[in-house]
Amino acid sequence: MDKITLDINGQARDLELEPDLPLLWLLRDELALTGTKFGCGKGLCGACTVQVDGQPTRACVTPAATLAGRRITTIEGAEGHVVEAVRAAWLHLDVAQCGYCQPGQILAASALLARIPRPSDADIDQALSANLCRCGTYPRIRAAVHFAAESLARQPAI
Repeated sequence: MDKITLDINGQARDLELEPDLPLLWLLRDELALTGTKFGCGKGLCGACTVQVDGQPTRACVTPAATLAGRRITTIEGAEGHVVEAVRAAWLHLDVAQCGYCQPGQILAASALLARIPRPSDADIDQALSANLCRCGTYPRIRAAVHFAAESLARQPAI
């Protein structure tokens, strides 16, 4: 077991971890942060997407012990004007059907908008293409990212 301190949703957590324990299982089983979903277990579907230092990261294939000194954000801890605009767009455009992929989609979309405030369709498709939606709401997801970008563009600079 490795002793490690992880920054999860802005809170320092002192933990003892097996060196190969995936972040997903730490979040879900040990910390009861169940918004991060298990999908494929191979980093292919995006259901387990969290942000590490603001970048979308697959929690199912990322050993938690490798993240000391990094900022881990789950859907439960995501906050700020960008993620709030994305959440509002998701609700306004009724994006979710089953909702299983939505935490990962929202975190990936928020990271995209933080990096590219006015993304093109190609930017959105590239940034979210690895986040699969079994319900096929891709047109609504793309529309919601554009809606959130427009909403953010109308907000006064902070």
